[in-house]
Amino acid sequence: MEIKKNVPTNTVTRKLVDLDTPTGNIYESINIIARRANQIATEIKTELTRKLAEFSAPSDSSADETFENREQIEISSYYERLPKPALIATEEFLDGELYFRHGSEK
Repeated sequence: MEIKKNVPTNTVTRKLVDLDTPTGNIYESINIIARRANQIATEIKTELTRKLAEFSAPSDSSADETFENREQIEISSYYERLPKPALIATEEFLDGELYFRHGSEK
């Protein structure tokens, strides 16, 4: 997944007026952002699982040893440093990059 460079990694205080302008309803805006954040979180988790699956090797279930792999640690660290999905979704929403419509519209 491609993450834009201007997404903050920390929480940012937002004006409610900025969030409800596109929809006219703050609750609808938050719902749109939350749904997009869930999509982003699923994409990131799928991507991370796919990358980490390359390192899993069939092993004995009785083996208690844990082997550390440098590349695996670097991949995990990279994903931990990414902005949270809610922050990415909020930036997309405010930049007008999200398409949304009411369920009754066709």
